[in-house]
Amino acid sequence: MNAVNDEPHGGGPRHDDPRHDSLRYVYAVCRPFGAPLAADLTGVGGVPPRRLEHQGLVALVGPVPERDFSEQALRAHLEDLDWLSDTARAHQRVIDALTSVTCPLPLRLATVFRDDSGVRAMLEDGAERFHRVLERIDGRVEWGVKVYLQPQSEEPAAASRASAATTPRQSGPGSGRDYLRRRRSQRTAQEEGWQRAETFARGLHETLSGHADDSRLHAPQNSELSRTPGRNVLNAAYLVNRADSEEFVELVDRTKDQEEGTSGLRVELTGPWAAYSFTGDESNGHERTGDDEDRSA
Repeated sequence: MNAVNDEPHGGGPRHDDPRHDSLRYVYAVCRPFGAPLAADLTGVGGVPPRRLEHQGLVALVGPVPERDFSEQALRAHLEDLDWLSDTARAHQRVIDALTSVTCPLPLRLATVFRDDSGVRAMLEDGAERFHRVLERIDGRVEWGVKVYLQPQSEEPAAASRASAATTPRQSGPGSGRDYLRRRRSQRTAQEEGWQRAETFARGLHETLSGHADDSRLHAPQNSELSRTPGRNVLNAAYLVNRADSEEFVELVDRTKDQEEGTSGLRVELTGPWAAYSFTGDESNGHERTGDDEDRSA
């Protein structure tokens, strides 16, 4: 299939054309698709993305200014969290829209090329891998499932401190033994809770994997970095046929209803996403480190 003609009409580029003096930002690669994207969809820089078709593949691209996306400029922008956040949201907005009409292979944030010919060369060089991955994820979406062990309530500890403040200080061996006994009891309860959580997470992963075409186990999230309460016990992604997604969601919801509020566990479901976790070349069933928030190919 011939590539889309990107050159403006009228004997040369116009200076008010957003493609003038710009690079090509590539959001994703996919198979040709007929459904239209939303008319009001905009990507990075507020510019609508367009399709660039070449030899049976489609790259969704948009113009971005070189002043922001040259190699040197990107290094500087890595220190600007607001800029990164805005760019990531715009990138994800396009991927989400694309996922609603096809099954894309998302590219890394800020994947840029000098011009359309560079994008075509990328499609040609990676054609074998692109076709292999697109075949694997065709008709499928990714669902993320996390399990958290909720932090123990601090009310008993606070009550104990309040009691100690109003109770005359005791002396003698009894008070020391009581303190150590309470500490051992707390540690035992924490260890038992963690073991129950791990057992539950393993069982849930086995069950959900049986209802998915593929699965990935990611490294647990750091609660301090994610600012999510609780200890992350399971951080997994599941590749599910679109037609089976409703059944998959209902299965997770039933599990949440059974566990939450009774065992200190919280189950979190996210999606449907583009198949971020399944765009590499890992074979079926292999684990990889990472996080489903790190959505890159």
